[in-house]
Amino acid sequence: MELLSIIFEITTGHGLAALGAGAAAIGAGIGVGTIGKAALESMARQPEAADDLRANMILAAALVEGVALFGIIICLLVALG
Repeated sequence: MELLSIIFEITTGHGLAALGAGAAAIGAGIGVGTIGKAALESMARQPEAADDLRANMILAAALVEGVALFGIIICLLVALG
């Protein structure tokens, strides 16, 4: 009986919003990790381009975090609205 109540809670708007917020946070973590990995590999291959790569990495990470924050805010609006 507990499993049915948990499934029912998830399928309501509030549960799905919580799942969406979690997915947005996980997606942002994966995205920033991939960006950091690629930037470090590029810096190892071409150390002279480290400054340009670092600036581009920070910009890309900020864009990924902005999209994740937007997703979390939308999920909160659905849950609380």
